[in-house]
Formats: sequence, structure tokens, C-alpha cells
Amino acid sequence: MTPSRSASVADGPADGLATIPETRGTGRRLRGAVAYRLGSAIVSGEHAPGEVLMSEADGSEALKVSRGAYREAIRTLVAKGLVESRPRSGTIVQPRHRWNLLDPDVLTWTFSGQPDMAIVRSLFELRIMVEPWAASMAAQRRTREDIKALRTALAAMARHGMDHLAGQAADCAFHDAILRATGNDYLVVLTTSIGTAVTMTTQFKRRSSTLPRDPIPEHRRVLDAIVAGDGAAASAAMRMLVDRALEDTRQAMG
Repeated sequence: MTPSRSASVADGPADGLATIPETRGTGRRLRGAVAYRLGSAIVSGEHAPGEVLMSEADGSEALKVSRGAYREAIRTLVAKGLVESRPRSGTIVQPRHRWNLLDPDVLTWTFSGQPDMAIVRSLFELRIMVEPWAASMAAQRRTREDIKALRTALAAMARHGMDHLAGQAADCAFHDAILRATGNDYLVVLTTSIGTAVTMTTQFKRRSSTLPRDPIPEHRRVLDAIVAGDGAAASAAMRMLVDRALEDTRQAMG
């Protein structure tokens, strides 16, 4: 079967294919690299919904990987809702509403290139719906351990700075700690997704330059309100934090 656009996968280094063979080391690492390459191409729009990807034989040859590595990468994409494999029809890219958009890998692939503003806006709308309310709940339910986790994370953010991976990891831990402090199991499930969103948007914003402003004071206001048990203040502070993060991301996107 001849796919409509998948020939672009074999166009050469311009598509990033030269990086795939360099990942050889473990099968898991190689499969991850192939999934990253294909997943990033799908979420960026390089492969449109309804498009048929290369067959296992053609895809593995184009990417210079084993058929097993390519097959496992496709299975990863199927599990995340990006594609569907059908007998005799091949591997078909699915519409966006079928994707598991909160999957950490899908979020990472989304920000690997220039993200779609509609996706970015939707992601921040979700954060606005979840995080201010979570901060309010955390102010009412936090324990000593929760406060300690928040203070530790904020101290690490200030010590390392947001231009470094350690500072970004601490930022992720800060938002995780707020969700955990709610004591709501369904919100806690979102920690990985929200944390990945926070990290990826921060990394995206600093690709071309340093961050436009210091976010530490905004985080400190959230922490102070939670420690004080002031749910309304915690919610307002978190809302401001997320709103400004969205504005920074818009500026970074030009």
C-alpha cells in the first residue's frame, strides 16, 4: 500500500532521521526514539488524521531500525490513541479527539516543535479549571508533610533557578505537592500530566532566550496562602500564576 504522505518520513536528515540510529544501546531506548520521531510528526501535523503510515517493512528501512523496534513503537502510539492498526488497511493516524493528550509522552511530543496554539490554549484552560481549585482545597486540607514538600520544592526552585533542569524539576514537584495536598485521589492522578505540562512549557519558553520574568514570587504567594489556610487567596494566587504562564508561552510562540 502506498501511503499518501508517509514518503516524507524517508526524506533524510531534514526530518531528524539521522538521530535514530545513534540511539542504539538498548531495545527500549531505540523503541522510544522511534516512537518519539513518529509521535512528534503526528502531533505537529506532519501526518494528518486519516493518513496511512509506512508499513512495518518500509518504516523500519526508512528509519534504519529493526522491524521489531518499529512494530513496538507503533504499539506505543496505538496505546496513546494516536494511530490505529487495521488488518489490510495499515496504520492510520487518528483524529485529535482520540489522542490521550494528557499522556506525558504526548505532551512532550507536542512541545518538541512549534506547538499548535489551540492545544496550548486548551492545556492552560484545563490548568485554570484544576489548579486554582486544587490550591484552595490544599489550603484547607494540607498536612505538615504537604507544607514541608511545598517549601522544599520552592527552596530548590530558588536555589537552582528556572533555567536549569533541577529548578524545573522542583517546579514540577511544587505543583505535584499541591495536587497531593488536596487528598483527592482523582486529582492526584493528574500530577504526572500537570507536572509534565509545567515542565514542557517552561522548557519551550526558554528555547530562544531566558525566561521573561522570575516566577518564584508567584509561587511563594501560593505557598503562603496555603500555609495560612486561606483557600480564596490560594486560588487567586494560583490563577494569576497560570494566567501569566500562558501569556509567557504566547510571547514565546511569537
